Amino acid sequence: MKKKVKKLVIPILMSSICLTLPSMSYAQQTNSMIKVENTVSQYKNFTFDVNPETGELFVEKDGVRESASLPLPKKKVENLIRSNNCISWSYPDDQVDVKIEKKESYLSIKLKSTKSEGANEFTWPKVSADSYTLPLWEGKNIPSNDSSWKQFLGNQDFSFIESFSMRFFALNKSKYSIMYIADNMYNDNIHFTADSNIQFSFTHQYPSINKNKEYGFRLYVTDKNPVSIANIYKNFIKEQGEFKTLEEKAKENPNIRKLYGAPHIYFWNHPGISVENIKWDKFAQKIDEKFTNWIAQLLQVNTEDGSKDFETVMQDIKKQKSINKSQQKVIVDAINHVLQLEQLYNKDIFGGLGTQTNDLLKKGIYNLSEQELYTLNKELIKSKLTDAVDRINQWEQKESTDVLTDIKKSGINQAWIGLSNWANGLMNPKMVEEANKLGYLIGPYDSYHSIHEVGSRDWNTASFKDKTLYQNATISNEKGEKIEGFAGKGRKLNPTLSLPSVKQRVGDILQNNIPFNSWFVDCDATGEVYDDYSPNHITTEEQDVKARLERMKYISQEKHMVVGSEGGNDFASTVIAFAHGIETIGPGPWLDSDMGDKKSLYYLGGYKPTSPNGAVPEQLGKTIPIKPIFKDIYSNPIYSIPLYKLVYNDSIITTHQWGWGSFRIKDEIGNRMLSEMLYNVPPLYQIDKNEWEKNKSLIISYLKVWSPFHKKAVTKPMTNFDILSEDRQVQSTTFGKDMKVIVNFSNQDFKYNNEHIKAKTALVYDGKKKRILEVPKY
Repeated sequence: MKKKVKKLVIPILMSSICLTLPSMSYAQQTNSMIKVENTVSQYKNFTFDVNPETGELFVEKDGVRESASLPLPKKKVENLIRSNNCISWSYPDDQVDVKIEKKESYLSIKLKSTKSEGANEFTWPKVSADSYTLPLWEGKNIPSNDSSWKQFLGNQDFSFIESFSMRFFALNKSKYSIMYIADNMYNDNIHFTADSNIQFSFTHQYPSINKNKEYGFRLYVTDKNPVSIANIYKNFIKEQGEFKTLEEKAKENPNIRKLYGAPHIYFWNHPGISVENIKWDKFAQKIDEKFTNWIAQLLQVNTEDGSKDFETVMQDIKKQKSINKSQQKVIVDAINHVLQLEQLYNKDIFGGLGTQTNDLLKKGIYNLSEQELYTLNKELIKSKLTDAVDRINQWEQKESTDVLTDIKKSGINQAWIGLSNWANGLMNPKMVEEANKLGYLIGPYDSYHSIHEVGSRDWNTASFKDKTLYQNATISNEKGEKIEGFAGKGRKLNPTLSLPSVKQRVGDILQNNIPFNSWFVDCDATGEVYDDYSPNHITTEEQDVKARLERMKYISQEKHMVVGSEGGNDFASTVIAFAHGIETIGPGPWLDSDMGDKKSLYYLGGYKPTSPNGAVPEQLGKTIPIKPIFKDIYSNPIYSIPLYKLVYNDSIITTHQWGWGSFRIKDEIGNRMLSEMLYNVPPLYQIDKNEWEKNKSLIISYLKVWSPFHKKAVTKPMTNFDILSEDRQVQSTTFGKDMKVIVNFSNQDFKYNNEHIKAKTALVYDGKKKRILEVPKY
């Protein structure tokens, strides 16, 4: 039985807050609907009723009355004004004004702080439902009584702008859904409780530094399915002028079309020289103790690990007839490290240099570009090792350029190639040039999120030429404390003060015409944003976001790069072309300490490679098991819904976060292929020469089905999503009018419309053409 709401008897007053519209009573009921993008979903009129003392809100449609907000502790109410379609009041103790007004097809809800100084916060609404449709990552349907979700969400706080990929949530009731779209995504927090069933509350902070003292929602009543909910949101985004298709973006930069049908590949190789480039039988003869002592000295000063391993190996090989593989790796790692250092040249060590080398030295080492420095240092190393090493233009080519060429020969015509660092490209420009010739996108990882006081080559994204930034451009919280950088190191850089450094860094990287055509900017689309209370550069979360978008727009428009970012939350939708993290962003040690424990079965992995002489770090490329609760939360298809794709399929290409690529989760690789097919999501691979050879046949067979479908479907909106079986294991998606995928995630065959769908299989329709994707064994 529903609790009866206390009625307040008041006269109807005219006011500047609530205007009377005689043509429609706020309690008038009708069954009329609005047609939204070919789906009858949004109910135009409905009853609403509210108790101002508790904030309890009800809506009613077709005689079915549902709670839109639970009662909160009773508050003192003043200035209560009710008109035909509007009600407003004040909470004097909280210094908050509330206004609820019936528009043509939704409720407009505004909550404004009247506090003149200082900060305050306000909690409303607090909600409960049978299940929730939430844009957590790609999208989730969460039953309120589900044990896994109760454990995961219970008593947890989520930043709204960071954790929700789009700015809405929906409550699924007995006959319809109630949908809230937030009109202010900044300074919002969602708090979940699960004492019995899952409930949550929405709290908005009114920071003292922010002049905008209002937040609110549009509340819609709609059909109880994700397609209806997504269509309402998509129409809202278009109304705001915030929707831009990939084809519209491609008119500005045609290279964006290279993403169509393209897998995303983080490509790993050792920048500089490889083990295979050294003739080890001759190397021992070329050892110059003065030279090796100089390398050891540079390592000692410029690396965290120092030179102990290198010095030990150099001592040991004096006593040996041959150099074993582990010793070879230590030597190569040492050479590759000093190749990056301005300090490598020493006139007492290096003599008899060629014309090109001397020309570079005449410029002055500290006047060289980064690419020129690497060219110089390669020449210096070659001058000492002479015929014990290959010609410089052959260095690392078997592990890089040759692998890319083989990928192309294997039938992969389009691909996004991501490098872990721009230095990998500047050290190996031949590889970047070849990727361009093959028709691929290739670009570096970049970041402007953290800054270190003392920069280093090992973490060059946190190093900036402007040395005043660390003291003068970093973020302070309300207490005046500096916000720590990633992994607790350094500080967070204020984005509003970063653009000159962005222009400087990007310009420096590109100054010798390295042909990068894509750029990945870490963190900028994640929603990890801040209010900065530093007196000299006070900044709101909204200004933080605008500055992040501005720097990505600069790289995109001024430098003509195909730009992507981590996350992909939709405030960045008009700026970026692709995003890593919407589809899968997995757990970590902050959720489960076993994932950081080297002795645990669930250890994420360290920095060492996944295979001998490989380059992919374990923490990115190792296939690992995850605990059952995390499989449920992040992978179980019964909870997953393509909310983001229903809105943005033809606007942003989204895939997994790089730490959770397609082969990452043990026993889930087949399911992830099926979900990539179903949701039109590019697979994401961590590849070096060894990983390519290991997974080559599997990747090729999958992409033969996935790539041609994605290439066409990504230019169309996702128009439908259906659950076809009671256990939610058989699902279908539709793109445009005649492209469709049906996936059977279960271990049992399934019949649908005279189609026999085998277990672990996808049926892929392109018009009248049908292909079958059977999950291969891995």
